[in-house]
Amino acid sequence: MNPAVAIVAITVAVSWLLMDRDEKSKLFLIPTRVVQQKEWHRVFTHALIHGDWMHLAFNMFVLYEFGRMVALELPPILGGFWGLYLAGVVGGAIPALRKHANNPRYASLGASGGTSAVLMAFIALHPTHTLLLFFVIPIPAVLAGVLFFWYEGKMNQGRRTGIAHDAHLGGGLVGLIWVFALLPGSLSNAFAALATLLP
Repeated sequence: MNPAVAIVAITVAVSWLLMDRDEKSKLFLIPTRVVQQKEWHRVFTHALIHGDWMHLAFNMFVLYEFGRMVALELPPILGGFWGLYLAGVVGGAIPALRKHANNPRYASLGASGGTSAVLMAFIALHPTHTLLLFFVIPIPAVLAGVLFFWYEGKMNQGRRTGIAHDAHLGGGLVGLIWVFALLPGSLSNAFAALATLLP
């Protein structure tokens, strides 16, 4: 089975089982519990649960849509696609662990760090691929990547949106680093592909 499909299946199953149950809180990313009580499992388990069905559906759509191809293209270094996804989950959790280590009221959940890593890995591998902005407007993948970091960075600047935009940023950065560091020639290939977009 394609590892992206496997992760989708596992995440949907766990999220569905725990969607409206109190036990879900045992899997939250709660920085104070991680840092002060060493509950390190939360760094990973928060990616298995989601706040609602729309949250789950969006993350799983991105993971399924882009992850299947990325999984086929990554070398089996450091766990291949599984390594990329889990590194994205951890990378997405790091900002919260740093900013909220002493804030017992902060908690987050969702696979956004991992899915952001997968999305950015796809863009790094296919910068000229056409993506649909808002599912309507066709734009090059590289532009979608730039807009992703611009939007998430802007929304992360002091606004309380109820969304962990810093997790998106952390995961997305992991995705870029993973591809360019582990795939020899991927950066030069990306620049060569981008050159084809110039007049």
